[in-house]
Amino acid sequence: MMFYLHRLTEQFRGFNVFYYVTFRAVLAAITAFAICLLFGNYVIRKLISLKIGQPIRSAKEVRQLAELHGSKEGTPTMGGVLIIGSVVCAGVLWARPDNPFIWLALFCLVYLGALGFIDDYLKVTKKRSDGISGRVKLLFQIGLAGIVTAFFLFNPLIEVQARSLYLPFFKAPVIVNMGVFTFFFFALVIVGASNAVNLTDGLDGLAIGCTITVAFAYALLTYAAGNFRIAQYLQVPFYSYSGELAIFCAALVGAGLGFLWFNCYPAKVFMGDTGSLAIGGTIGVVAICCKQELLLTVVGGVFVLEAVSVILQVLSFKLTGKRLFAMSPLHHHFELSGWKENTVIVRFWILSIVFALLGLATLKLR
Repeated sequence: MMFYLHRLTEQFRGFNVFYYVTFRAVLAAITAFAICLLFGNYVIRKLISLKIGQPIRSAKEVRQLAELHGSKEGTPTMGGVLIIGSVVCAGVLWARPDNPFIWLALFCLVYLGALGFIDDYLKVTKKRSDGISGRVKLLFQIGLAGIVTAFFLFNPLIEVQARSLYLPFFKAPVIVNMGVFTFFFFALVIVGASNAVNLTDGLDGLAIGCTITVAFAYALLTYAAGNFRIAQYLQVPFYSYSGELAIFCAALVGAGLGFLWFNCYPAKVFMGDTGSLAIGGTIGVVAICCKQELLLTVVGGVFVLEAVSVILQVLSFKLTGKRLFAMSPLHHHFELSGWKENTVIVRFWILSIVFALLGLATLKLR
């Protein structure tokens, strides 16, 4: 909404700054950060009063994990509502209301947030560590992929060539036409990203800290994709609508920093599936919008490692009866190897920064 203040430039000098994506992105980040700080304690108190506490796996299920994290039982969960609310408010306030990508990103954030909220609610009410069944969760995630696919393929206003897959590691642009496999690829990106962030959310501040670096990297990538000169120079696909997603990503950075204020060790609140499913899936959608889906495997390297560790653990146990890791996801392996929780968190944050920088560095390979 604030975008339209640039129309007052003739009456009030200086209002032209509201036209620029960079200016509004910074203010979106500040707005989301401020909302989290202002409402964080209220949300935490409300969650405590509703007795929405995080259930921890029992000693029967995972004895060592229960010993390490038993003290966290009862910590308020569903804190993802704070992140989602902050991003939605900041996005609506600072992004162009006529940009369809903004509304798509906000819709996906709320959709997956609602799915995660129901999952968290069932966990809390059942006093167990499992909520919605994996199949039902997957069904709704694939349903979202279908909506996103339809948005791109059947919307005449969208200029993005959805069926085109851009390979990011070559000097000359390499484009693969996915054809009928477009939906399956989108589903892989959205479901994979959503569940990868969900798996990473196991230690205080771990997932949100990595989210901040990934969102910041995609703020730069979407801005480049929406600026003709920069896109031409870097040889990345140019789509004018993508630029406004930098505001969405900046809002996610601000909300992430604000949430980390309360989620850092020892956490006062957890984001729960409400936050992790929404953040991961929406980042996947942002990557689709700027046609940098494959680059997400580099920028979100920590999320990929966490997800792959679970896959390898399951495969190894089923095929050989042996486990590759002391426990999966990967952060639990290092905990059981003797690393302190804070050590695991900070080192994974460092890795996330390195992966984000590597992803951005690939732009110079083109």
